[in-house]
Amino acid sequence: MSDRDKLLEDTAKDVRRLNQRERAPATWAGIAFYGGTVGLLFVVPVVGGAYLGRWLDSLASGYSVRWTVSLIVLGIALGAYNAYRFMKGRQ
Repeated sequence: MSDRDKLLEDTAKDVRRLNQRERAPATWAGIAFYGGTVGLLFVVPVVGGAYLGRWLDSLASGYSVRWTVSLIVLGIALGAYNAYRFMKGRQ
């Protein structure tokens, strides 16, 4: 058996193994990591917006929550977009 034939055989075996792996059901750990990643992609912009908005509101005199609410809503939109892009890329 030549080196070329061995290389082709090994490559075909690897391709078969990868195809079987793609068809295998997801493990609980994989689902947990995937869900955790999507959760973080969604939550981090919301929390960041809340903290930034609270800080901006503290600079203004009087009681105001305009920046806080506005940046939380912006964080929700940004987090939803992040999660959508991540899930779309994983198909």
